[in-house]
Amino acid sequence: MSVAVVFDSAGTLLNTYRVAKDIAHKKLLPGIETTTLTFSSPDRVLIVLPVHSKDLMAADGDRLLSEYLIARNVGFGVSCTRKIITAEDIGDVLYTDEHARVIDLQECIRNVWSVCKAEAVLTLNSGAIINMADRDVEFTITAGGWPFDGAKNVVTSLHRMGVPMFIASGDRVTKLEKMADHLGIPRDRVYGVATPTVKAQIVNDLRQEYDRVVMVGDGINDLAAMRTADIAILTIQQPGERPEELYRVADHVVNNVSDVVTIVQALLRSATISDRDG
Repeated sequence: MSVAVVFDSAGTLLNTYRVAKDIAHKKLLPGIETTTLTFSSPDRVLIVLPVHSKDLMAADGDRLLSEYLIARNVGFGVSCTRKIITAEDIGDVLYTDEHARVIDLQECIRNVWSVCKAEAVLTLNSGAIINMADRDVEFTITAGGWPFDGAKNVVTSLHRMGVPMFIASGDRVTKLEKMADHLGIPRDRVYGVATPTVKAQIVNDLRQEYDRVVMVGDGINDLAAMRTADIAILTIQQPGERPEELYRVADHVVNNVSDVVTIVQALLRSATISDRDG
């Protein structure tokens, strides 16, 4: 029997710290779960921005973020949303916003740096949460991620078992590829800026190629992919509250990503016994 494993990245393979800046209330929200924040309103869209943190930190903080993005020809990727919204509609709001300033994103980056500066391997992603009803940038966000202890051993163990691994995540591709290189996952198996719908489609496509597809996730944006997979694993290694729907759809709930290896081993053993008995 052939088995493939799909991992989300943040909170699953990566220990992740996130911070958001509430633009209207000028308040920093350290340790926030940005996907939960996004899904709490049907009008919110979480986007990632392909910008380098050092470039942002060197920019004029008083400048409108929309002006900065236009001047630097910065695009965006949709990480998660509850509605079907076109990129054109999102861009109309993002590039005309008159509330968020560069300093709002700089504060997020500075906060993440201060928390994660001791990590040897670190990925940084910045973006924003747009409110399509209010037609403004509601939050700026930055997330820092570093591998959970044992994550690299998980990849090595699954490779030795002949099990291919994939990453499907809402994070930027370039950041995911950097982490995939470190963990030992081929770049052609990395899917970045994947919305919940896209994640589910990736899992469904893999089900046409493999006998069993395992989805490993930790947040509400993984729910559709977990429902689509043959085996759904919810990992709660990353602290924080999770919607009850995740627990209901999960076939396994684990406290450590290393437990995925044990589950896959049992799956392969059961297939071998079934084949022998058959």
